[in-house]
Amino acid sequence: MMVKGFGKSVLKGIAVGKIYLYRKKEFVLTQEKVEDAEAEIARFEEAKQKAGSQLEALYEKAVKEAGEEQAMIFEVHRMMLDDGDYLDAIRQEIRDTKVNAAWAVSTTGDRFAEMFASMDDDYMKARSTDVLDISRRVARILSGVGEEGIASDEPVILLADDLTPSETVQIDKSKILAFITKGGSTNSHTAILARSMNIPALVQADVELKDEYDDMLAVVDGFEGTFYIDPEAPVLADLLRRKEEADQAQAELEQLKGLDNVTTDGRRINIYANIGSVEDVDKVLQSDAGGIGLFRSEFIYLGREDYPTEEEQFEIYKEVLSRMGGKKVIIRTLDIGADKQVDYFDLPKEENPAMGYRAIRICLTRQEIFKTQLRAIYRASAYGTAAIMFPMIISSKEVREIKGIVEGVKRELTAEGKPFGEVELGIMVETPAAAVISDELAKEVDFFSLGTNDLTQYTLAIDRQNQKLDGFYDAHHEAVLRLIRMTVENAHAAGIWCGICGELGADTTLTKTFLDMGLDELSVSPSCVLSVRKAVREI
Repeated sequence: MMVKGFGKSVLKGIAVGKIYLYRKKEFVLTQEKVEDAEAEIARFEEAKQKAGSQLEALYEKAVKEAGEEQAMIFEVHRMMLDDGDYLDAIRQEIRDTKVNAAWAVSTTGDRFAEMFASMDDDYMKARSTDVLDISRRVARILSGVGEEGIASDEPVILLADDLTPSETVQIDKSKILAFITKGGSTNSHTAILARSMNIPALVQADVELKDEYDDMLAVVDGFEGTFYIDPEAPVLADLLRRKEEADQAQAELEQLKGLDNVTTDGRRINIYANIGSVEDVDKVLQSDAGGIGLFRSEFIYLGREDYPTEEEQFEIYKEVLSRMGGKKVIIRTLDIGADKQVDYFDLPKEENPAMGYRAIRICLTRQEIFKTQLRAIYRASAYGTAAIMFPMIISSKEVREIKGIVEGVKRELTAEGKPFGEVELGIMVETPAAAVISDELAKEVDFFSLGTNDLTQYTLAIDRQNQKLDGFYDAHHEAVLRLIRMTVENAHAAGIWCGICGELGADTTLTKTFLDMGLDELSVSPSCVLSVRKAVREI
């Protein structure tokens, strides 16, 4: 009998195939007394080192499959694995209770997970899954249990209770058509990985993990957020027809490569791509984007134990600029803080980090970090067309201070005989304050780029990571659109250009609105470039 269910869609698309019921390899974890606690701690330390090596290998695999931004979760796991409080708690458990290491790791992991889950902050709540993941990894190593995978010779639709980031990367992607999970969220690391890997997925699905479902035919409809197990013939036929239409639509998008981003009445707009790493440049080139509208440079700083040197940053920026062959590359300066924490920055704990010590506020108060990055970018500008934009600006005073620092860097490089090119300077307009005084800010810079994710969050006073507020969050809110229009008009009045690099730029229901506003550029994820081009060419 056909079973129909619903879930939250992570990626639009339709997949048809047999179900593979994914159950985690259970291993019996028993509490055992040990005579030599220090020897057991030594066993734990050895397992911890092995887990670190596994996470490093997973990071490298994820970088190749999904890009550096999505792979950073495994660097986060490595950092959590080295957390002093977590490690001390495990060692203390072994010493105080004389229990085996696997038991101490598991019980400590459960305690820390409960602690994270009880926090009010949604970002910290999500760390509950991460600490369980790393604890399970170490406990499996201590228990001699191997890695999990898919025992199937053909591609399948994965049905699971939930998937950890580690499992999502470890699984052979060539064997996955789609996945359905009872747990998870559309903002989880697993969902982000699924989008990057182009795997249709439903999370929080109303489905039971019944043994009888294993090997049954199923369909996942990411457009409607539905799935069908053992679909009836008419339903299957309709879904197969829609899948063929979706595949055909994608093939038609591919035909747009090489064509201009121009409306039927001759209006042109630049369509650029957003990246987080050197590896993402391949996706930009494949997407036929006109340039890079947002290079999230903070990912160079994540997953490390110390600050990246000027030389390290220079090589990264140089490679991106060289590979883009003269196309514009807009580098956003360091945007650490809020949900992107880095231990070695020693940032203070904050009640409201989204409105706290972050981005340009760190750069202006810790100028040695800022100058190192600016020197690296300017040196790399000799190898391509570079632009720099500064995040979280709220005043003209900040911009003038930044420009003074930039001039100092240029003087230093000139004195040292180090070449650099012409570099446009712009700001992110992502605070209501910047939008409201955009007429004044436009006199100070060469361009604006609207960061619509934060602009929406701050305008509506809604934490965009709080799932409880999804029903209130409205990226199309008239207040947000008015601020965008005001910013564009003020930019043009001052003779500078204005673009969007936030997620709203890829919303094709607003493409005509943005063109009517006069926006000059839309920067989107590489996978959205052609769909936005199609929308432009039909207006």
